Amino acid sequence: MGRRTLWTAAVLAASAAVAAACVLQAAAEPEAKKFTKDVVLHVEWNYVQWLPEGYAASEKKWPLLVFLHGAGEVGDRIATVERHGPPKLAAAGRKFPFILVAPQSPHLLWNPLEVNAFTEEMVKTLKVDATRVWITGLSMGGNATWMAAAIRPDLYAAAVPVCGWGDFFMVRGLARMGVWAFHGAKDPIVPVAKTQELVDSLKLVGGKPKLTIYPEAQHDSWTQAYDDPELWKWLEAQKREE
Repeated sequence: MGRRTLWTAAVLAASAAVAAACVLQAAAEPEAKKFTKDVVLHVEWNYVQWLPEGYAASEKKWPLLVFLHGAGEVGDRIATVERHGPPKLAAAGRKFPFILVAPQSPHLLWNPLEVNAFTEEMVKTLKVDATRVWITGLSMGGNATWMAAAIRPDLYAAAVPVCGWGDFFMVRGLARMGVWAFHGAKDPIVPVAKTQELVDSLKLVGGKPKLTIYPEAQHDSWTQAYDDPELWKWLEAQKREE
C-alpha cells in the first residue's frame, strides 16, 4: 500500500471518528419535556363501624378513630378485622366515647393516599369533630399510620403506630402532632429499631413523641398497647390546633 493510500485511509478514519463524536455529542444534548396526567385512585373497601352511645340522638360532633389492621387480616372477610386492636375490644362489648371505623385492605400494604381519602370521607359523612381525628394501626397498619399521618398532618390530631415502620425523613411532618408509638423489644418481624429510628427523627425537629417498648414482647405488642388505660386517656386529650 502506497503512502497516498495510507494517507487517504488515515484521513477517512479520522473523519469517521469526528463524525461519530459529533453524533454522540448531538445525542447527548438534553431535551426539555413535560409530563401531564390526571391520576385517579379507585378505592373500594369493606369496613366496620361502631358509633358511640348517644350518636343518633344529638347533633354533637364526635372524635373519630381510624384503625388499620395488619397483614394477617388482608382479604375480603370483614369479620377478620375484629381479631385485634380496638375492633376486638369493641366487638367484645367495650363502649368507646368516639366513632371507631376499621377498613379492610384487599392488598398487602396500605396505600397512605387511599387511607387519607377514606378518613376524609368518614369526616364528611359522619358527625365528626374534625379537630379530633386520630389514626392507629398495627404492623402493616402501623406503617400506614406513620405514612398517612405524615402526608396529611392537617387531617389528624394524633397517631398511634404499633410495631410499624416508615420513612425517617417523611415522618418529620408529624413534629407538631401527638404521637405515641409502641413496639416489642424482641419483635422478630419488624425490629424495634424501625420505630426507634422514626421517634429519634421526630425529636430532631422538635417533636415530642411518646415511645413505649415492651421488653419481653415479640411482634404482638398490640395486645399490651391497646389494653393500656393510659393510652386511651392520652388519646382522648389529643386535639388538632385549628
